[in-house]
Amino acid sequence: MATDTRGLNGGTSTSASTSASASPDGADAVGTDVDGVDGTDTGVRDEGGTKPAHAADTAVRIHGLERSFGARKVLDGLELDIRAGEFVALLGRSGSGKSTLLRALAGLDHDVAGKGLLNAPANVSVVFQDARLLPWKRVLDNVLLGLTGPGARERGRAALAEVGLSDRESAWPVELSGGEQQRVSLARSLVREPELLLADEPFGALDALTRIRMHKLLRKLCAAHRPAVLLVTHDVDEAIELADRVAVLEDGRITADVPVELDGASGHGTREYAALRESLLARLGVDAERSQERDEERAPEHESEHESEHASDRTKDGEDGEDGETGEDTEDGRARDREDQKKKEEVSA
Repeated sequence: MATDTRGLNGGTSTSASTSASASPDGADAVGTDVDGVDGTDTGVRDEGGTKPAHAADTAVRIHGLERSFGARKVLDGLELDIRAGEFVALLGRSGSGKSTLLRALAGLDHDVAGKGLLNAPANVSVVFQDARLLPWKRVLDNVLLGLTGPGARERGRAALAEVGLSDRESAWPVELSGGEQQRVSLARSLVREPELLLADEPFGALDALTRIRMHKLLRKLCAAHRPAVLLVTHDVDEAIELADRVAVLEDGRITADVPVELDGASGHGTREYAALRESLLARLGVDAERSQERDEERAPEHESEHESEHASDRTKDGEDGEDGETGEDTEDGRARDREDQKKKEEVSA
């Protein structure tokens, strides 16, 4: 078997060939490498079995996919289809195989024992939890990483404009906030017009207010570029708000595949939303009421959009005090502490 997939990992380019060898359990040990960033050939990895009819509007087709690490089978006969332009969120407990599935789709699971059918586009981009920007390259050069040819810089600038960073193209990554770094990562992925976007908890490290803004941005970008999307997340609300379908992965298999059919009036606080949320949490073995209480304590769920945007703009990595206080707020607090201490000393005297 020889397979060539192209355009993976958000523009990071490597090259080699695909090989298969027998694993101890008789399955194939499959390693798929990448070659270039602008490929147009379809990446099809038939890992044992006959390729079924592939509908024209299907971006991803997975049938009977298995992946094992030693004696532990992480993916066990997994089945999943994703249509072109469809947004699918993948929920699952830690260790359920979510990241293993993403690595298989990206062709990054070299020398992992497995078998099954995996059809994926050639042009795939990956967004990780951390932005993975090269610190020695400026923002625009990070977006253009591996992208060459006529008009490349213009495409990069247009991508930065889409994520609201047209004025930051000459900045160094260290000068950006966490949210800005993730926006650069999104621009780097989408500048290549991928057919499939894989997102591995891309907003997990961001504060709650920045996540709200990033959700809006991702929805806008996906509507404009129309890639198929597979988002791995632990956040049930994030899955509901962003996805067309929510799949639950448990013990290496998809145990639930639920369409999100909420209209604009069925947001937070409605019975429809609460019912879907409770159903998904139950699939994950989580008590819905306790989860809601934790969410309310952790983040201001109903903060106004205006306040969210300005609070997020003020929050930059390395510029804030503890617990998100700005330098000005921290200094005011210290001044009050000094005044209180002075009064105590006067009383003692």
